[in-house]
Amino acid sequence: MGQRHSEEQGARHVSTEQLSHELALRFARKCFTPLEITHFKDIFRSLADEQDGIHYWKEDTLCRFLVIPDALGPGPLVYQMATYLGAFPFPSLAPSILTIEAMLKVVVIMTERYGRVLKNGKADRNKLLFRSLAVFDRRMSSVHEKPSQELLDALREGQPESAEMAVASPIQSHTPRFSIDQPANDDEEEEDDDELALAALDSLDAIEVFKLDQRDDTKIHHAQIPVDNFRRLLMLLLIIAPLDAQESLSGHAQRLTAARVKGLRRVADSILWSFTPEQNPGIFYHSFNTIIPASLPYLFHGLSPLFEHFLFSKNIDLSKRRSKSSFSTPSSSPIKPSSTIPQVPDTPLEPLLPQEGEILDLNVLSQLAFFLKGSNLFRRLRPLYMGGDAGFSMGSIEQKVFNWRAPSILLVSGTRLPSEPDGARERAFADTLAAKRFPNSASGNSISGRMVFGAYLDVPWKHTYKEAIGGSDALLFQLEPIHEVFRASTINTDYATFTKHGISFGSPPPQARPVSGLSQHSTLGAVSLLLDASLEFGVFNHDNNGGGSFHSSQTRKSDWQDRFEIESLEVWGCGGDEEAEKQRAAWAFEDREAAARKTLRMGKDVESDRALLEMAGLIGNHNASGGSMG
Repeated sequence: MGQRHSEEQGARHVSTEQLSHELALRFARKCFTPLEITHFKDIFRSLADEQDGIHYWKEDTLCRFLVIPDALGPGPLVYQMATYLGAFPFPSLAPSILTIEAMLKVVVIMTERYGRVLKNGKADRNKLLFRSLAVFDRRMSSVHEKPSQELLDALREGQPESAEMAVASPIQSHTPRFSIDQPANDDEEEEDDDELALAALDSLDAIEVFKLDQRDDTKIHHAQIPVDNFRRLLMLLLIIAPLDAQESLSGHAQRLTAARVKGLRRVADSILWSFTPEQNPGIFYHSFNTIIPASLPYLFHGLSPLFEHFLFSKNIDLSKRRSKSSFSTPSSSPIKPSSTIPQVPDTPLEPLLPQEGEILDLNVLSQLAFFLKGSNLFRRLRPLYMGGDAGFSMGSIEQKVFNWRAPSILLVSGTRLPSEPDGARERAFADTLAAKRFPNSASGNSISGRMVFGAYLDVPWKHTYKEAIGGSDALLFQLEPIHEVFRASTINTDYATFTKHGISFGSPPPQARPVSGLSQHSTLGAVSLLLDASLEFGVFNHDNNGGGSFHSSQTRKSDWQDRFEIESLEVWGCGGDEEAEKQRAAWAFEDREAAARKTLRMGKDVESDRALLEMAGLIGNHNASGGSMG
């Protein structure tokens, strides 16, 4: 007991710099192979600047190495994140100089390799990323109080340097134009360091090390990410979403035409609106922590392959040079083969999409990858049905889609209908719905009234009669003007129907015959999407009370209903060559069956016609009555 107490007392006097150094050594030994460390050191040293014996990276060096596109302007923001993460697990040391140890920690966190050191391996990286992006207003003494006017003005104008002055931070950032989230009470720092020292000295693999910045939960709720900063980051994340390991970002950056940048901004604005429905100048942690798990679970996945570039140096000839780590002792645990350095492909990769649709382009594809796994999307989607080419009819969809034996994605875009029907066709559609309806949803930043909805169906399509189709992995979502994902519920399993009445997601199959005394209107689920039989109009319904096949909104706690005129409709198959071959085989089988049935019908018709002709005495049976008279 006495010896342990003495050790703990000694641990309290270990400096944060020393503990940070020890953590970097632990990361180096357990999170990388010796070969990866060799590549990392070569890259860092070959590009580092030197001052007073300290080797470090500047903002320009980091941005040039990662090939961050200048056209999007996220370079300073990426550097700000790195200088904060480089100080991990001590926010008091941020912004840090990007030395080799700081950069090592940045790579570990960005590539999510920290699980080999931290207990359970499931630490909340999103909270750390939020802090690396946020500015902090110390004048907010309550979560419900408004931020200071100086800070609001600075955030609206996209001037984080003014926001930094507004919060009167005592620690100035090394990063121009941005402010790092600083501790609010310097007197608390000593106590926090004591707790961290005990956790770090306890083999440095305690989850408390990673969660140090949760020591004062009230403070993070006073921080905000400026909207303009987050928009620029979103545009970068859209670009890097399809990035493969060791694939250079330069190829994607070269395709940044004016039209592509405009499309990126439109998608980014739709996502932003889900965080700031009231047009706040900043994004609070509550919204950040609510929306990302629900609607954007893979938002930051592109950062991993981007920072994997630090583990492959073009200066090292793998056939001649043996790898050796100088960070300390060899790894105490074996590294799985999957963690070896990915090789640069020798042949050009396939296009991310075989063709672009009227709705699905590269920007929307990356948006889908924020909540659907990219391995099921990039270079894996096949256009099954395009309304503009095949025609807007249920028969065309059945012909094109029903033989796809894998999951698929339906996308529909249109223009919001006015509250009062205009014209006979709109009135006829309105008559199929209940007269009492919810009000329209928010229009976001859209002034055109354009809306994009979609659904992910995890089973093959087929006709539905008494029961719906789909499983618990089915999704309903909105992409524009507001991004949101509605996940499947287990309360009700009416996930998808395909009938002569139209296509629906989240609504019960229609009655075969109207029941006496009941309304003949289409029954809409609590959260549902319905396309009418003519594929001319659609309606998205949201009942905040829930209880349907899909969960209600996590952020829009209200009832709303959007009716729209369909402009484009697409169905994309999720799969590769194997699924496409199965579809071709099914089509070939149906063609043979149709030809056989046609031949059989023709044969029966010939026999019937011959019998009629014989009865008329026109052919055959010349000995029967009705012959010539003698």
